[in-house]
Amino acid sequence: MDTRKSSIAIGLFIAATLLIVLVGLLPGAKTLPIEAVLRVLFASDGKIESILVWTLRLPRSLAAAVAGAGLAVSGYLLQALTRNPLADPGITGVTAGAVAPIVACFVLLPWFSSVYYPFVGLAGGLAAASVTFWVARGGNGRPLHLALGGVSVSLFLGAITIYVLLLAGPQSTALLFWLSGGFAGRTWSHLVHMLPWVGVGMVGALLLHRVIAMFALSDHAAAGMGVQLNFWKPVLLLLGICPVAGIAPVAGPVAFVGLAAPHIARLLRPSGTAWEIALTAAIGALMVTCADLIARAIAIPKELPVGIITALLGGPIFIYLIQRGRVGFKGKAG
Repeated sequence: MDTRKSSIAIGLFIAATLLIVLVGLLPGAKTLPIEAVLRVLFASDGKIESILVWTLRLPRSLAAAVAGAGLAVSGYLLQALTRNPLADPGITGVTAGAVAPIVACFVLLPWFSSVYYPFVGLAGGLAAASVTFWVARGGNGRPLHLALGGVSVSLFLGAITIYVLLLAGPQSTALLFWLSGGFAGRTWSHLVHMLPWVGVGMVGALLLHRVIAMFALSDHAAAGMGVQLNFWKPVLLLLGICPVAGIAPVAGPVAFVGLAAPHIARLLRPSGTAWEIALTAAIGALMVTCADLIARAIAIPKELPVGIITALLGGPIFIYLIQRGRVGFKGKAG
């Protein structure tokens, strides 16, 4: 796929995401007609329709899109760093490492401001990823080593999370729903809360696309091209965990996006690493936005956790890719 086709593909995914965001403004406990939605989008009047659109539904849908893009880029960076097709925030233990200390702070340190939760998640994610990569021989072992290390770390941290939940008392119900992943009740402040962390990961990945392309070869080849491995490996790991650290306090763990989106992007064969990163982000945004719409619309006025929907959407796609033998990491120059 040349540069022109790559830009068209990214544009189509972004347009589809915006269309889903628009459609997502319609369903809910009070379903709105498309005419009313378009009217309040361009001329808010402070009535119930405007409140539903501008206060409840629009920020939620945009938060889902931003979270999807961030999780997809996070998965891409972890796969590039380890040259391992099974790497993603969930399988490497990064998500569990970010979630467990946040839950502990919420239950055991109620005075601790939620403003600092992303930094807590970042530290936990880094620690969990370090243990996983140590088990997987620095990310250079077989995919099985990474999967086993990540599952072990995730199970251990999951057990700690469950224990803390048992101490939560009445708060446990809300925490359980948050742990299943979702965007219910998310507002503009939550969106603003996520943006810097997702932005750091995405912008950093795009700026370092040449370094990422060299990492796809081998450590020896990258070092031969002048890449300082001891410097860039921690940098890429940090960039990969930043989006998860910002998204986890807002949406909880949203599964499978970071695993499936990069592979779908590679299947489309964009023209270079930078285009591949941008396409991965666009695919992730569309996946989570669609999942959030389905979660809200399938059982009105109740809703399902978004994490379940993303697994149901991404699972068959990933199985198809495995059966076709298309799963893998292949770097591109540029």
